[in-house]
Amino acid sequence: MAVSRYPDWASFKFPAPGPDDGPVAFCADLSAASLLAAYQRGLIPMPAPDDFVRTLNEFKHEDQVAAGTIALVGDERDDPYSVAWWSPDPRPLIGTRVHLGRNVRKLLRREDLTTTANTAFQQVAEACRADREPRWLTDELLATLTELHGQGRAHSIEVWRDDALVGGAMGIGVGPLISGDSLFGRLPGAAAIAVADMWTRLASAGGTLIDAQWDSPFLRSLGAELVPRERFLSLLGPPGTLRISGDALPARRLLPAS
Repeated sequence: MAVSRYPDWASFKFPAPGPDDGPVAFCADLSAASLLAAYQRGLIPMPAPDDFVRTLNEFKHEDQVAAGTIALVGDERDDPYSVAWWSPDPRPLIGTRVHLGRNVRKLLRREDLTTTANTAFQQVAEACRADREPRWLTDELLATLTELHGQGRAHSIEVWRDDALVGGAMGIGVGPLISGDSLFGRLPGAAAIAVADMWTRLASAGGTLIDAQWDSPFLRSLGAELVPRERFLSLLGPPGTLRISGDALPARRLLPAS
């Protein structure tokens, strides 16, 4: 096979599966238009935070690029190995009310927590990338996400204890769903509360799913179910802006009805 090269995401087609579970494409373009087009096709960027990771990308995957099992997208003059694009298969999706464990329910009853949306996007993003190495949420990617937030396409959920931000989540709206990029908790259980709040606000806005992106025991505990990538891609809707309410609301409302 020859190298699979596409000028942009509009022309991109998923290559035949490679020998392992790795990226499906390399593309250096992290502009807002490129990022949104990629998310609308079920792709997630993982920028190289430094030259070492960029070189590692090339060393590990250049044979697959040459064989056409990993695509190259964008301008041929750009260094594609600076950003790897993934599309996990299967994909974990949250499509019903988030399951909150006993300890989280106790926290909701014990603490007077409040949630908001889209009121502290930058704070949530900085907390999501703090002390995480390698830092996938690079300055360039964060600048683009902030731009998309200004357009009403990237969203944040905040969990507050008094005036302190104790948890949060962030993601990009894609048709009827939010593709959840990251989350954090400075209080045990606060990250789960952020996901539950995201789902509740999404459902109120007419949305149907949270794309949890990467499978993990934590996400499974919240009710994420694995879906084949082909089916997931069929669920992605056309571009649109989800009208997520940002009102400050009591977190206790997330407790399941007894």
